[in-house]
Amino acid sequence: MPLPILRSAASRRSVRALGVATATAALAIGAAGNAFACNIGEFTAAAKCEGDKGVITVTDVDPSGVPATVTVYRQDNGTEVEVGSQEVKGSREGTTITFAEDWKPKTTYRIHVLAKPYVDDDIKGGVTTPDTACGGGEEEESPTPTPTPTPSESSSTPAEEESESPSPVPSSPTASPSDSTVPAGDASNAPSPAAGDSNLAETGANSNTGLIVGIAAVLVVVGGGAVFFGLRRRGANSNG
Repeated sequence: MPLPILRSAASRRSVRALGVATATAALAIGAAGNAFACNIGEFTAAAKCEGDKGVITVTDVDPSGVPATVTVYRQDNGTEVEVGSQEVKGSREGTTITFAEDWKPKTTYRIHVLAKPYVDDDIKGGVTTPDTACGGGEEEESPTPTPTPTPSESSSTPAEEESESPSPVPSSPTASPSDSTVPAGDASNAPSPAAGDSNLAETGANSNTGLIVGIAAVLVVVGGGAVFFGLRRRGANSNG
Protein backbone atom coordinates (compact mmCIF):
# COMPACT_ATOMS: atom_id res chain seq x y z
CA MET A 1 0.00 0.00 0.00
CA PRO A 2 1.45 3.44 -0.94
CA LEU A 3 2.73 5.61 1.90
CA PRO A 4 0.33 8.56 1.21
CA ILE A 5 -2.70 6.24 1.55
CA LEU A 6 -1.39 4.92 4.90
CA ARG A 7 -0.92 8.47 6.20
CA SER A 8 -4.42 9.44 5.10
CA ALA A 9 -5.93 6.45 6.92
CA ALA A 10 -3.98 7.28 10.09
CA SER A 11 -5.19 10.88 9.93
CA ARG A 12 -8.80 9.74 9.63
CA ARG A 13 -8.41 7.47 12.66
CA SER A 14 -6.91 10.34 14.67
CA VAL A 15 -9.76 12.67 13.75
CA ARG A 16 -12.33 9.99 14.67
CA ALA A 17 -10.67 9.39 18.05
CA LEU A 18 -10.63 13.11 18.84
CA GLY A 19 -14.27 13.39 17.86
CA VAL A 20 -15.20 10.58 20.24
CA ALA A 21 -13.22 12.25 23.04
CA THR A 22 -14.97 15.57 22.43
CA ALA A 23 -18.40 13.95 22.52
CA THR A 24 -17.52 12.18 25.77
CA ALA A 25 -16.46 15.48 27.35
CA ALA A 26 -19.72 17.11 26.27
CA LEU A 27 -21.73 14.29 27.87
CA ALA A 28 -19.71 14.66 31.08
CA ILE A 29 -20.49 18.37 31.20
CA GLY A 30 -24.19 17.68 30.72
CA ALA A 31 -24.18 15.11 33.51
CA ALA A 32 -22.40 17.54 35.83
CA GLY A 33 -25.03 20.19 35.09
CA ASN A 34 -27.84 17.79 35.99
CA ALA A 35 -26.07 16.83 39.22
CA PHE A 36 -26.13 20.43 40.43
CA ALA A 37 -29.73 21.08 39.40
CA CYS A 38 -32.63 21.55 41.82
CA ASN A 39 -33.17 18.66 44.29
CA ILE A 40 -35.34 17.96 47.35
CA GLY A 41 -32.36 18.25 49.71
CA GLU A 42 -32.25 22.01 49.07
CA PHE A 43 -35.63 22.56 50.79
CA THR A 44 -36.13 22.79 54.57
CA ALA A 45 -39.22 23.57 56.67
CA ALA A 46 -39.87 24.72 60.26
CA ALA A 47 -42.71 25.71 62.62
CA LYS A 48 -42.20 29.19 64.09
CA CYS A 49 -44.03 31.91 65.98
CA GLU A 50 -44.70 35.46 64.81
CA GLY A 51 -45.94 37.12 67.96
CA ASP A 52 -48.81 35.01 69.32
CA LYS A 53 -49.53 33.39 65.94
CA GLY A 54 -47.91 30.32 64.46
CA VAL A 55 -46.45 30.04 60.95
CA ILE A 56 -44.84 27.33 58.78
CA THR A 57 -41.73 28.44 56.87
CA VAL A 58 -40.06 26.74 53.89
CA THR A 59 -36.56 27.75 52.71
CA ASP A 60 -35.12 26.99 49.24
CA VAL A 61 -31.32 27.20 48.78
CA ASP A 62 -31.26 26.12 45.11
CA PRO A 63 -28.68 28.44 43.44
CA SER A 64 -30.07 27.73 39.96
CA GLY A 65 -33.36 29.45 40.90
CA VAL A 66 -35.62 26.78 39.39
CA PRO A 67 -39.27 27.76 40.15
CA ALA A 68 -40.85 25.34 42.62
CA THR A 69 -44.39 25.00 43.97
CA VAL A 70 -44.54 24.23 47.72
CA THR A 71 -47.74 22.82 49.24
CA VAL A 72 -48.30 22.36 53.00
CA TYR A 73 -50.71 19.71 54.38
CA ARG A 74 -51.82 19.38 58.02
CA GLN A 75 -52.22 15.77 59.20
CA ASP A 76 -55.25 15.44 61.48
CA ASN A 77 -56.52 12.07 62.80
CA GLY A 78 -55.43 10.11 59.76
CA THR A 79 -56.63 12.74 57.25
CA GLU A 80 -54.85 15.61 55.51
CA VAL A 81 -56.01 19.21 55.17
CA GLU A 82 -54.27 21.53 52.71
CA VAL A 83 -52.99 24.66 54.43
CA GLY A 84 -51.81 26.48 51.29
CA SER A 85 -49.57 26.47 48.23
CA GLN A 86 -46.92 29.00 47.12
CA GLU A 87 -44.23 29.33 44.44
CA VAL A 88 -40.60 29.96 45.37
CA LYS A 89 -37.37 30.58 43.44
CA GLY A 90 -34.33 29.53 45.43
CA SER A 91 -31.01 31.32 45.80
CA ARG A 92 -27.58 30.51 47.16
CA GLU A 93 -28.34 32.58 50.28
CA GLY A 94 -31.76 30.92 50.68
CA THR A 95 -35.28 32.14 49.84
CA THR A 96 -37.95 31.67 52.56
CA ILE A 97 -41.72 31.63 52.13
CA THR A 98 -44.23 31.75 55.03
CA PHE A 99 -47.58 29.99 55.48
CA ALA A 100 -49.88 31.56 58.08
CA GLU A 101 -51.00 28.63 60.23
CA ASP A 102 -51.99 29.04 63.89
CA TRP A 103 -50.71 25.56 64.63
CA LYS A 104 -51.43 23.50 67.71
CA PRO A 105 -48.72 21.74 69.73
CA LYS A 106 -47.48 18.32 68.59
CA THR A 107 -49.05 18.61 65.11
CA THR A 108 -47.41 17.10 62.02
CA TYR A 109 -47.32 18.80 58.60
CA ARG A 110 -46.37 17.27 55.25
CA ILE A 111 -44.48 19.56 52.84
CA HIS A 112 -44.59 18.68 49.11
CA VAL A 113 -42.26 20.27 46.53
CA LEU A 114 -42.85 20.24 42.75
CA ALA A 115 -40.08 21.66 40.53
CA LYS A 116 -40.41 20.17 37.05
CA PRO A 117 -38.55 18.26 35.74
CA TYR A 118 -36.26 17.84 38.75
CA VAL A 119 -38.31 17.43 41.94
CA ASP A 120 -41.71 15.90 42.76
CA ASP A 121 -41.27 14.78 46.35
CA ASP A 122 -41.96 15.52 50.04
CA ILE A 123 -39.47 17.11 52.44
CA LYS A 124 -38.19 14.20 54.50
CA GLY A 125 -39.86 14.05 57.91
CA GLY A 126 -42.08 17.06 57.27
CA VAL A 127 -42.58 19.37 60.28
CA THR A 128 -43.76 18.56 63.82
CA THR A 129 -44.71 21.57 65.95
CA PRO A 130 -43.29 22.15 69.48
CA ASP A 131 -44.99 21.00 72.69
CA THR A 132 -46.11 24.55 73.53
CA ALA A 133 -48.33 26.78 71.42
CA CYS A 134 -47.35 30.32 70.49
CA GLY A 135 -48.20 32.70 73.34
CA GLY A 136 -48.36 29.89 75.91
CA GLY A 137 -52.14 29.27 75.95
CA GLU A 138 -53.43 26.30 77.91
CA GLU A 139 -50.09 24.57 77.76
CA GLU A 140 -48.33 27.16 79.95
CA GLU A 141 -47.94 26.15 83.60
CA SER A 142 -48.98 28.70 86.25
CA PRO A 143 -46.38 29.50 88.95
CA THR A 144 -46.85 27.97 92.40
CA PRO A 145 -47.85 30.67 94.97
CA THR A 146 -45.41 31.27 97.82
CA PRO A 147 -46.97 30.64 101.30
CA THR A 148 -47.26 33.76 103.52
CA PRO A 149 -45.65 33.33 106.99
CA THR A 150 -48.19 33.45 109.88
CA PRO A 151 -47.20 35.67 112.87
CA SER A 152 -46.93 33.74 116.17
CA GLU A 153 -49.08 34.77 119.14
CA SER A 154 -47.39 36.27 122.21
CA SER A 155 -47.43 33.90 125.19
CA SER A 156 -46.84 36.59 127.81
CA THR A 157 -49.71 38.01 129.96
CA PRO A 158 -50.38 41.76 130.47
CA ALA A 159 -49.15 41.52 134.12
CA GLU A 160 -45.86 40.08 133.06
CA GLU A 161 -45.51 42.75 130.40
CA GLU A 162 -45.99 45.48 133.07
CA SER A 163 -43.51 43.95 135.54
CA GLU A 164 -40.87 43.06 133.06
CA SER A 165 -39.33 45.60 130.78
CA PRO A 166 -39.59 44.38 127.26
CA SER A 167 -36.34 43.55 125.67
CA PRO A 168 -36.01 44.26 121.99
CA VAL A 169 -36.15 41.12 119.96
CA PRO A 170 -34.16 41.26 116.74
CA SER A 171 -36.42 40.60 113.82
CA SER A 172 -35.28 37.79 111.59
CA PRO A 173 -35.23 38.73 107.95
CA THR A 174 -38.00 37.11 106.01
CA ALA A 175 -37.16 35.96 102.53
CA SER A 176 -39.26 37.76 100.02
CA PRO A 177 -41.10 35.63 97.50
CA SER A 178 -39.15 37.27 94.70
CA ASP A 179 -35.82 36.18 96.30
CA SER A 180 -36.81 32.63 97.23
CA THR A 181 -38.36 31.53 94.03
CA VAL A 182 -36.78 31.99 90.66
CA PRO A 183 -39.17 31.15 87.84
CA ALA A 184 -37.68 28.62 85.58
CA GLY A 185 -37.58 29.47 81.88
CA ASP A 186 -39.71 27.35 79.63
CA ALA A 187 -37.24 26.05 77.08
CA SER A 188 -39.98 24.41 75.05
CA ASN A 189 -41.61 27.82 74.38
CA ALA A 190 -38.72 28.79 72.08
CA PRO A 191 -39.36 28.18 68.37
CA SER A 192 -37.46 25.38 66.77
CA PRO A 193 -34.76 26.72 64.47
CA ALA A 194 -35.17 26.35 60.73
CA ALA A 195 -32.65 23.88 59.29
CA GLY A 196 -32.17 25.95 56.30
CA ASP A 197 -31.27 29.05 58.42
CA SER A 198 -28.23 27.59 60.12
CA ASN A 199 -26.85 25.02 57.82
CA LEU A 200 -27.43 25.68 54.18
CA ALA A 201 -26.83 22.89 51.79
CA GLU A 202 -23.86 23.31 49.51
CA THR A 203 -25.05 23.44 45.94
CA GLY A 204 -22.00 23.41 43.77
CA ALA A 205 -20.15 26.55 44.82
CA ASN A 206 -16.98 24.40 45.22
CA SER A 207 -17.73 22.10 42.26
CA ASN A 208 -15.33 21.19 39.39
CA THR A 209 -17.70 22.30 36.65
CA GLY A 210 -15.30 25.03 35.46
CA LEU A 211 -12.44 22.51 35.12
CA ILE A 212 -14.63 20.12 33.12
CA VAL A 213 -15.78 22.91 30.79
CA GLY A 214 -12.14 23.98 30.23
CA ILE A 215 -11.06 20.42 29.34
CA ALA A 216 -13.98 20.08 26.92
CA ALA A 217 -13.07 23.37 25.22
CA VAL A 218 -9.45 22.23 24.78
CA LEU A 219 -10.60 18.94 23.28
CA VAL A 220 -12.88 20.76 20.82
CA VAL A 221 -10.00 23.02 19.69
CA VAL A 222 -7.61 20.07 19.32
CA GLY A 223 -10.26 18.11 17.38
CA GLY A 224 -10.84 21.02 15.00
CA GLY A 225 -7.09 21.38 14.42
CA ALA A 226 -6.75 17.66 13.70
CA VAL A 227 -9.61 17.80 11.19
CA PHE A 228 -8.03 20.79 9.46
CA PHE A 229 -4.61 19.06 9.41
CA GLY A 230 -6.13 15.86 7.99
CA LEU A 231 -8.00 17.71 5.22
CA ARG A 232 -4.93 19.71 4.32
CA ARG A 233 -2.76 16.60 4.12
CA ARG A 234 -5.36 14.86 1.99
CA GLY A 235 -5.45 17.83 -0.40
CA ALA A 236 -1.65 17.85 -0.59
CA ASN A 237 -1.55 14.11 -1.32
CA SER A 238 -4.23 14.39 -4.02
CA ASN A 239 -2.35 17.26 -5.69
CA GLY A 240 0.85 15.23 -5.59
